[in-house]
Amino acid sequence: MERHESGRISATLATRVGDDADPTQIADAIISTWDAVNDALSPIIGRGGVAALYNRSLHLTGLDYPWLADVSRGAQTTMDLVGLKAALSRQTSANATAGGTAVLQTFYELLCRLVGPSLTDRLLRSTWAPF
Repeated sequence: MERHESGRISATLATRVGDDADPTQIADAIISTWDAVNDALSPIIGRGGVAALYNRSLHLTGLDYPWLADVSRGAQTTMDLVGLKAALSRQTSANATAGGTAVLQTFYELLCRLVGPSLTDRLLRSTWAPF
């Protein structure tokens, strides 16, 4: 699937953290984005559905970013945002940004496969920074 949404995801994170952000600030921005995703999708697919997609996204992204693999260990029925924040905070700013963006992008792609890009865009419109 084309990664057409990665620019919007990156722009959202850049808007939320600004320039020269440290890993903790980046982690906070990524967690804030996940909270918005959860808020937007939970009424439609349930918290369990969002958690399942989140955990699958972490698992798939962990193949390229092994430091994310520990966050998705086990059969989780919730989103471990505390674990994700801790993992992101331990990285360099560049790695935290790349890994956090990759998880969001993977989530977006999985959701697109389930409901299509048009509906995914409408469902997640509120999570991206206003432009």
